[in-house]
Amino acid sequence: MFLDNRQVAMDSALEALADSIDYFQDNIERLRPSLREALKPHYTARLDTMHQLQELARTHLKMLPRDADVERDDFLWLWSRIKSFVGNDSQVLINELLEQERVLMQALSTLFTHPLPDPIEPVIEQCMKGCRQLIRELYELQKRKTRR
Repeated sequence: MFLDNRQVAMDSALEALADSIDYFQDNIERLRPSLREALKPHYTARLDTMHQLQELARTHLKMLPRDADVERDDFLWLWSRIKSFVGNDSQVLINELLEQERVLMQALSTLFTHPLPDPIEPVIEQCMKGCRQLIRELYELQKRKTRR
């Protein structure tokens, strides 16, 4: 089944959401406990938002769920580990999480360039607000880390 441009944009946003959650979950043990506790509520809320958005996409855009790109996930995990050998592990993770947020914000912005059913827009707006909050939190954690 071919997707129209709106469905492609939604698929990209859902994929970016899933990637950000997977990356956090795959690397949660690498985070210091204080970082883990600071970030966990953001990703718990994001998981709920992703499930809600998947259901709305299924209902209003006639989209079926797609499988994750496991090879890509494995590559990103391995690449992050390699970078950690050269730099500070927590700093590498914060930078990677910030990059994930940039990718997600771009995907959500692209999605907003298409007409969306009314029930979907507030969820996208909520997700963007969550991204902004997480970016602020990550920058604050990054600043605290570099001061030490």
